[in-house]
Amino acid sequence: MMTPPRSDQGFIRIPEVEFEAMLARAAEEGAKRALADVGLEGKEAALDIRDIRSLLECIRLVRRTAVQTSVRMITTGIMLALLAGIAIKLKIFGGSP
Repeated sequence: MMTPPRSDQGFIRIPEVEFEAMLARAAEEGAKRALADVGLEGKEAALDIRDIRSLLECIRLVRRTAVQTSVRMITTGIMLALLAGIAIKLKIFGGSP
């Protein structure tokens, strides 16, 4: 059995390439576990994520459209109120003398 080399403080020393490979494996396993925890595992995970992104984009579009529609309705209401006020002021509808 081969004992890994240790530093003066007792730390194990490994080559940088081996350390980076260990980090990559750990990151990959952690990402897989995190995706599995939220139900996004297997071959359908990429499709699920694309669907979620598409759904979020649709929600943003609906929100933007709702705000634009609200602004248009408020503007139209203000314009109608102003026109009604002008019509009453000018007695266009045959108001009392």
